[in-house]
Amino acid sequence: MRQRVQFTGLEDFTARGKPALAKGPIALVFVEDDTEIDTTLRHHHDAGFRALVVFMPAEFTLPDDVAEQTMRVDFDLSRGDSAFAAVNAVIKMAPGEWLYYCYNAEYLFYPFCETRTVGEMLAYHSEERRDAMLTYVIDLYAGDLDAHPSAVSLEDAHIDKSGYYALARLDPNNHNHPKERQLDFFGGLRWRYEEHIPAPRRKIDRIALFRAKPGLTLREDHTFNDEEYNTYACPWHNNLTAAIVSFRTAKALKRNPGSTFDIPTFKWHNSTPFEWHSRQLLDLGLMEPGQWF
Repeated sequence: MRQRVQFTGLEDFTARGKPALAKGPIALVFVEDDTEIDTTLRHHHDAGFRALVVFMPAEFTLPDDVAEQTMRVDFDLSRGDSAFAAVNAVIKMAPGEWLYYCYNAEYLFYPFCETRTVGEMLAYHSEERRDAMLTYVIDLYAGDLDAHPSAVSLEDAHIDKSGYYALARLDPNNHNHPKERQLDFFGGLRWRYEEHIPAPRRKIDRIALFRAKPGLTLREDHTFNDEEYNTYACPWHNNLTAAIVSFRTAKALKRNPGSTFDIPTFKWHNSTPFEWHSRQLLDLGLMEPGQWF
């Protein structure tokens, strides 16, 4: 049995946690509520992350098998702790290592993830001289909200099979010309219910996989201060992309009193059951294998 590792907060983690981050890839999971914490952590452990750090309120509990696989940091987003500050702290702790971040009830999928580890994928991505990977956050939602009023159900999960689009990302420092190899991506529940979503939070792109280096900073719009990290591909061909399937938006829309009564169901003519398999996401064009076969 592995010894459980727990830290009293971000300051304690930055002071004592660096030796545990010596080998990546490293997953950082931020817990906003008590929804599907154990399945989120098991999913990313099974993907092959060498270190798994969960930032969560001290009063939440973990099953024994999950607790033994993770490092736990007392952290409460509802009381002002910042996920972005935590990611930036870990960047300083683990230079050269691949990092990944997500929230509870979010699940990373990448091409061929059923038979290949995330480390194998990132090794190939590194060979292509890429230090970051674009991920699309694809909304999940329960098909039957009467049976699942929180909008969360792994067994009844649905996704939108179309309705995604991209717009040029304009550079305010260069006369609003489009940035090279950067796009803002939209779709899913954030697009269909945009009247309930603040404009800065409607994008579904996130650079969730990246290599830490000195001076790198994650910004609150999920982009980095190094513009090459924000690109979807290198100049000469398409690169790998991944998807994070996420109940996060559906949860928020059903929890918010301003929107919950406007949404008797999330299903529409473009809904389809989620198969929990990378092939479905590849077939729908929601991630890209690039040159990896």
